[in-house]
Amino acid sequence: MIRKTALAPPLVAGPTPQSKMTNPLVVIEPRKGLFELDLAAVWQYRELVYFLVWRDVKVRYKQTALGAAWVILQPLMTMAIFTVIFSYFAKIPSDGLPYPVFAYAALLPWNYFSQALSRSGNSMIGNAHLITKVYFPRLIIPLASTFTPAVDLLVSVVPLLGLMIWYGVSPTRGVLVLPLFLLLALVTALSVGLWLSPIHVRYHDVGYVTPFLIQLWMYASPVIYPVSLVPEHWRLLYSFNPMAGVIEGFRWALLGKQSPDFAVMAVSAALVVALLLAGLVFFKHMESSFADIV
Repeated sequence: MIRKTALAPPLVAGPTPQSKMTNPLVVIEPRKGLFELDLAAVWQYRELVYFLVWRDVKVRYKQTALGAAWVILQPLMTMAIFTVIFSYFAKIPSDGLPYPVFAYAALLPWNYFSQALSRSGNSMIGNAHLITKVYFPRLIIPLASTFTPAVDLLVSVVPLLGLMIWYGVSPTRGVLVLPLFLLLALVTALSVGLWLSPIHVRYHDVGYVTPFLIQLWMYASPVIYPVSLVPEHWRLLYSFNPMAGVIEGFRWALLGKQSPDFAVMAVSAALVVALLLAGLVFFKHMESSFADIV
């Protein structure tokens, strides 16, 4: 927490100009209460979020032969593999939609979420050199990590538009609420990242657990199959997975698929908000020991 106190006395003895007689004194104090999150300090350092995101984007594609083309090639190749294995061989239905479009529309939010979760979970270790040298609200690090993959998401939308034109699929008016589904994916990744990143500082096993968690989460989400394959008596429990609602929301908004159950999604969003608030408290509780352990 940053607190400005009374003005400090001048550092140089003797008469000085009026503008140099006093210096502002800034005191950095630890939080006093368990629920004192000090989000105002995060807002004061909001420009740092932009610079961290821009730094990560530049570093990711530095000294690469194809550069940002990897953002397009990765989901396209994954979509092609899914189409061959799960559509042609396994004969998994796609709710009447061409399977390439069906799969790619799901890979857009899923790739964003998996990258955001992986980056936020490893963010404190990856920025150890900053944590041990300068002060800034540590919450900015996982926050910036969840914003960075959004740049890749915007670029990877271009092939989807081409696929939709090729297969004659038109978007619906639901595309206007697409940012809300993306926001739900962002908050979900940030919520889990706020738990994983402090634990990762103490136990580096988290770096091995996170990819396994993401892989399991993908199979628990309707990326390669439609929600209609889930048994009816499991449907409500399955919908509590926020990424299930996000993926179905993307398909509904972009491809005109049957709209998701917004009542169930509201319950899912409430659970994510509760996880976010608990994650903020846990992160702030662990924050004071980051510089000593990382």
